[in-house]
Amino acid sequence: MNLNPGSRVLLGVGAGIAAYKSVDLVRRLKERGADVRVIMTESATAFVAPLTFQAVSGHPVRTTLLDPGAEAGMDHIELARWADRLLIAPATADVMARLAAGLANDLLTTVALACEAPLFIAPAMNQAMWRHLATQQNLETLRARGVHILGPGVGEQACGDLGPGRMLEPLEIAEALFPPPARPLAGVRLLLTAGPTREPLDPVRFLGNRSSGRMGFALAEALTELGAHVVLVAGPVTLPAPRVAERVDVETALDMHGAVMERAADCDLFVATAAVADYRPMDPAENKIKKNADELTLRLVRNPDILAEVAALDSPPFTVGFAAETDHVEEYARDKLKRKKLDMIAANQVGGTHGGFERAENALTVIWRDGQRELPMMDKTQLARELAQLIVERYQEHHAASS
Repeated sequence: MNLNPGSRVLLGVGAGIAAYKSVDLVRRLKERGADVRVIMTESATAFVAPLTFQAVSGHPVRTTLLDPGAEAGMDHIELARWADRLLIAPATADVMARLAAGLANDLLTTVALACEAPLFIAPAMNQAMWRHLATQQNLETLRARGVHILGPGVGEQACGDLGPGRMLEPLEIAEALFPPPARPLAGVRLLLTAGPTREPLDPVRFLGNRSSGRMGFALAEALTELGAHVVLVAGPVTLPAPRVAERVDVETALDMHGAVMERAADCDLFVATAAVADYRPMDPAENKIKKNADELTLRLVRNPDILAEVAALDSPPFTVGFAAETDHVEEYARDKLKRKKLDMIAANQVGGTHGGFERAENALTVIWRDGQRELPMMDKTQLARELAQLIVERYQEHHAASS
């Protein structure tokens, strides 16, 4: 979920048993698009090895204030200028006290003084240490300076005590730094098709196409992030499963037709990204076809038009089609939009040197009855997010107009 590309988080790790959670915290921050670098106090290295954080962050871990390997030996200034968020997790009672006093006696506290980025701390300590008047006074001092306090949680502690002082879970901390996006499609039932179909010639061979399903899977995840209850009907692909409410795997166009029409009447929004075969062999051979002749004639019959059938329902969902064309892209897409009575269509050129099938990037021309928008060449994951936002915009306008 690369929602915050370019964000730079400097993570300070204090000497507490909760330091082990910070390894997962790095992963959670990176999931949200952040570049993460790690500072550890010297004592923190007794709990987790620096190499562990280096492996998950992809950057060397800093532990020394005056590092001769850093530029001009001024590592604290380099790091302070680099970060756009400084997060200390776990923040022990000792770290909090030194921050409150304005001390700069190790790399972490020196960076904290030199860094002008927002400071977040996730306290972690024994419940008695947390309740101590000195800690509470330090907490109020830090809060008055604008430090963002995350937690602590309440529960059983490593020492066996029960009470406040547990470091928040990594997901809670990551979401505090990077709140999840608005969910404008919350409660919306969305049906989406993705990938190719395979039409069998015999038990060994099939007619297919070059669709990888990458765009459809990325769009399914983007729409899920926006709150939709996504049911994904997927043709045969080799992609990791996206996070959706339900996934239905199919192989042929008839399989996909059956799966979609069974569910179409119960959805609010239908997005057809799948590259469905227009034709299928009339009589697939029961046994492998042998190459006994110089020529082979295949008789093909037309497959059902899933997109048109959904758009023609008595109470159709808001329907978004896709058009993959080798030429006259906009012309053919407009014809498909009108002929099939779609609400939107996303058209792209295939067969060129950039974008299209089996590529990581693509560009789209998105057309509706009285407008259009160009989405330029970009990574399909980011393109899916931009298209998802446009679908939301058009769906909400449609929904408001029909209310």
